[in-house]
Amino acid sequence: MQWLYCDFHIHTTWSDGNCSIDEVVDLYGETGFDVIAITDHVLDSGSIERYGKPVSELSVMDRQDFGAYQEALWGAARRAWERYGMLLIPGVELTNNTQRYHILALDIKEYIAPDLSVEEIIESIHRQQGISVACHPYFRNHSGEDPSFYLWENHERLASLFDAWEVANRDDLFNVVGLKKFNYIANSDFHERRHLLSWKTLLRCEKNVESVKEAIRKNDQVSLFLYRGGKIRP
Repeated sequence: MQWLYCDFHIHTTWSDGNCSIDEVVDLYGETGFDVIAITDHVLDSGSIERYGKPVSELSVMDRQDFGAYQEALWGAARRAWERYGMLLIPGVELTNNTQRYHILALDIKEYIAPDLSVEEIIESIHRQQGISVACHPYFRNHSGEDPSFYLWENHERLASLFDAWEVANRDDLFNVVGLKKFNYIANSDFHERRHLLSWKTLLRCEKNVESVKEAIRKNDQVSLFLYRGGKIRP
C-alpha cells in the first residue's frame, strides 16, 4: 500500500469548468497526482426552469449528455493511466439548487436525476457500487447565501448514509464537519487552473479504483493536505 494524492471534485468544459478533460488530465498528471475524479454538474429541473434557458446555455449536463460524457471520461481514464499512471474515476455532481443540496456520485455507470430526494440519490449511487459524497455542506458564498446547506441542516439524519463528507473544499475548511467525526475527504472543487492550489485528500491504499473506493468507505487511513504548488512526485 502507499499514500495516494487525490482530488475527487473536478469540473471541466462539460459543465462550468474552464479546462477540457484532457487539459485536466495533463495538469494533474504532470503535477504528480495519483487519483482524480471528474464530476461535472447535472442540474435539477426546477433550477433550469427558473433560469429560463436551454440546458446547452447553462454550463450543465442533462440525461441526453450522460452517455457521451461517460464515454469521454473512460477514454481519458485510459490516457491518464497510460501516460501518467494516474487513476481517473468518472463521476458527476448532482446539483439541486431548488432543494439546496449538492452530491458527488463517483464511479457510477447510469444516469441519476438530481430531482430525486437525497435518500433516493444515495440509494441509486450505492446500487451502482458508487461512492456518495456530501459536497461543501457548510459553505456560504460571498453574499451570505448557502446553496447547499440542506445537507448540514439535516446532517443527523443523513450522516451515516453518505460514504464521506467534504471537510474541506478549495480554500474552506469546515471545522464543524470535522468535529462531528464523519467520514471525510477534502477536494478542490476545481473549475480553473488556479483552483489546483487547494485542499486535497491523501488515502493509504492500493492504486486501483476498488481499493480507493473502499478506503473512502473505511476512512481509517485518510488525511487532508493543503497543496500550494510544485511537483508532488519526482
